[in-house]
Amino acid sequence: MRVAMIGTGYVGLVSGTCFSDFGHDVTCVDKDVSKIERLKRGEIPIFEPGLDELVRRNVAAGRLTFATDLSQAVREAEVVFIAVGTPSRRGDGHADLSYVHAAAREIARASEGFTVVVTKSTVPVGTGTDLEHLIREEAPDADIAVVSNPEFLREGAAIEDFKRPDRVVIGTGDPRAQQVMSALYRPLSLNAAPILFTERNTAELIKYASNAFLAMKITFINELADLCEKVGGDVQEVARGIGLDRRIGSKFLHAGPGYGGSCFPKDTLALMRTAQEAGTPLRLVETVTTVNESRKAAMGRRVLEALDTPARGATVALLGLTFKPNTDDMRDSPAISIVQSLLDRGVKVRAFDPVGMEEAKKVLPPQVTYTEGPYECAEGADGLVIVTEWDAFRALDLDRLKQLLATPIVIDLRNIYPPADLIRRGFKYVGIGRGNMPAV
Repeated sequence: MRVAMIGTGYVGLVSGTCFSDFGHDVTCVDKDVSKIERLKRGEIPIFEPGLDELVRRNVAAGRLTFATDLSQAVREAEVVFIAVGTPSRRGDGHADLSYVHAAAREIARASEGFTVVVTKSTVPVGTGTDLEHLIREEAPDADIAVVSNPEFLREGAAIEDFKRPDRVVIGTGDPRAQQVMSALYRPLSLNAAPILFTERNTAELIKYASNAFLAMKITFINELADLCEKVGGDVQEVARGIGLDRRIGSKFLHAGPGYGGSCFPKDTLALMRTAQEAGTPLRLVETVTTVNESRKAAMGRRVLEALDTPARGATVALLGLTFKPNTDDMRDSPAISIVQSLLDRGVKVRAFDPVGMEEAKKVLPPQVTYTEGPYECAEGADGLVIVTEWDAFRALDLDRLKQLLATPIVIDLRNIYPPADLIRRGFKYVGIGRGNMPAV
């Protein structure tokens, strides 16, 4: 099957590459000439484990190509995916659909024969209907079916998520489109992946509802962590105790500095705005967004309170900058507010991240000093903060770390270390939601 993927961002590039690995012929299209040239040279513009090898293999096999000419790719395709960005719109928080609309207009003008146009971008409920009307206005004779096929890819595990998904959601009422989409995803039948065919508006809503629910779980356990600190509980044991209940599940019950990334912040905000306009406000989601922003802002204060030296002139080492491990994505990372809080109080900030430092330099203030590794970062610092739970930080040489730090303080915002391991070595340890830590 011939597929055109419009947009070579995170979703478009991963999805297009995986479809080609299934055996489909895929052309990934982007207006960014320099990005396409880089992809043709085998340079991957994002960090995703295993993606570079997957791209190389499928390009070599002739199943994956890159182009800037949307018209030719669409004319030759049976399925055209729209995978362009939908950032939060300034002013009201709604998803900005300008890129989606522009792509749909170009697709309408270029399509030949029956074409299934699929929204892979995260879009508000009702977008498919709007695109259908837009396409009819642009090309009244075009034989096009608009389908919703939301993505559920986790950064850092996107290839596995695509090839072994929990479910595939497809929103369409067109029998021909359903047949095409069934054929497109047939390679997943070996893994018995559930494919849910539903009405288009429902499919669009499933995406937002999923992310809002997960954001709510994170925020819930973060607030419980605060309670644990006050009453002497251990949030990790609480999370395990409730997570063993199959009705709840253990995933997304890890207390930390708040959620970030490309999806949860903007999707919860967009769902909230949609619900408000529909006259059915989602009070839980509204609270989640407010609490999460407050939590990220509070993390800087937590670090400052843990220091044994005056803030002004102190040096703090941050390990991890990206919003989660195994990605270079800095969007809405808790590190951003932490760094700004520290700098505002006159603290010198030193930082290390295994892959995210180039992206970090684009969004963090220029006063931040970047180092080559965790130990270089810690040397002479008045406190060490673990912001992102990269595997590289899980087994640090604690004795070496203590010798390097000017003051042996570890603020573990991801709870990756047992408190006793550090306390018996003479560290001052500050975790999240650990109100019953052993005494020194």
